[in-house]
Amino acid sequence: MILGIVAGTVVSTQSQVGIAGARFLLVEKCNHRAELRGEYLVALDPLGVAQGEMVMLSESTPARETPLTQGKPVDTLIVGIVDLIDQDEQVVYKK
Repeated sequence: MILGIVAGTVVSTQSQVGIAGARFLLVEKCNHRAELRGEYLVALDPLGVAQGEMVMLSESTPARETPLTQGKPVDTLIVGIVDLIDQDEQVVYKK
């Protein structure tokens, strides 16, 4: 699983994804403390994530193994919105 912060929306007038109403977001990878890494991904958003939220991402083959994405050309999928991360009994990220 990869962590990232939603940086914006990607708009495409033509798409071969084959998912009605597909929404794509620009996500910047980050660490567990929400420190940005300067690396970006375009991810399918089935959850309705807001800009600035930390998300969990699935990439490659696992991103295509959900009922929504099976057999579709999806490489990165948002699979969760992060509410809290604790490390060694200390909260390092909180929404």
